[in-house]
Amino acid sequence: MKALLVVLAVVIAGAAAVVVADPFRARARPQPVASVRTGLATVRKGQLSSQVNQTGTLSYAAPRSVVNRASGIYTKLPEPGQEVGCGKPLYRVGDTPVVLLCGTAPPYRDLSEGDSGRDVRQLNRALLGGSSGYFGRRTRAAVRKLQDRVGAEVTGTLKLGEAVIMPGPLRIGTVSVKLGMTAAPGTPIATATSTGRQVTVNLNPAQQAEVRTGNKVRITLPSGRVTPGTVSGIGTVAASTSTVPVYVTLRRPRDARALDHAPVQVEITTGGVKDALIVPVTALVVRAGGGYAVETDDHRLVPVRLGLFDDAEGLVQVIGSLAPGQRVVVPAT
Repeated sequence: MKALLVVLAVVIAGAAAVVVADPFRARARPQPVASVRTGLATVRKGQLSSQVNQTGTLSYAAPRSVVNRASGIYTKLPEPGQEVGCGKPLYRVGDTPVVLLCGTAPPYRDLSEGDSGRDVRQLNRALLGGSSGYFGRRTRAAVRKLQDRVGAEVTGTLKLGEAVIMPGPLRIGTVSVKLGMTAAPGTPIATATSTGRQVTVNLNPAQQAEVRTGNKVRITLPSGRVTPGTVSGIGTVAASTSTVPVYVTLRRPRDARALDHAPVQVEITTGGVKDALIVPVTALVVRAGGGYAVETDDHRLVPVRLGLFDDAEGLVQVIGSLAPGQRVVVPAT
């Protein structure tokens, strides 16, 4: 991304006039030389971080469909905005509760004592916290206890349609069926999300190349409050927009508890250097033979190589024959 930074400089009578343009955002035009004044900035040594700054959207995470497997008539349905925990009734068909169980494998058969397999292991994990793939007496007792707790017929057998399997607790978004309608197996009844919030940021591919899962994030909420986050996932390029979705998990979800859907400002830290020589980006001058230099206060052009950029502060790491405390020429503000 930093290769896209173009620095245009005019050096006249020992004074550098610099214009910085970013092809993505800036609309800068070279100023007439006579109108440019210069000032001085101090070279310093210290920690420098590079960031990607962008707007994002705070919302609930992991949208998915709730698919019914029971047959009968809908007699109770969840409400939009309702949160349902694992092991809790989600809706009713024929007045029989359909329970939310947490797991990843979709149900496809009745489960009873003597069965074994991945789906039984998932059931044991949800009800007993164990990892056995066998439906034994303990599993049967746990199923009976669940059925008694939610008001279902106590059989010790989990029939297909008596449970919906989802990765975790749900927050209901929209409900697509109505009370009294016929429940058809395989039909979505609602959309839902997890109960946790995330921020989605759509980056252009040049920006995305700098971002990695695990990068630290600063999120500025509409109230102005800043809360920390972490990049938890990176999607693929969306054909319709040619952007890449980046997902950020809030480290303090309670900071956003009053917000359902809101625009936020996101600052993703993509790299860092502990002992960098740092100058303002505007101190850079394009050399006639290629590369960059900075002009010192005694009118010497010192060639430099560029390291990390701090886009938020307009700073850049330089490598060259400079020392902390030296003064370099910058456009006057």
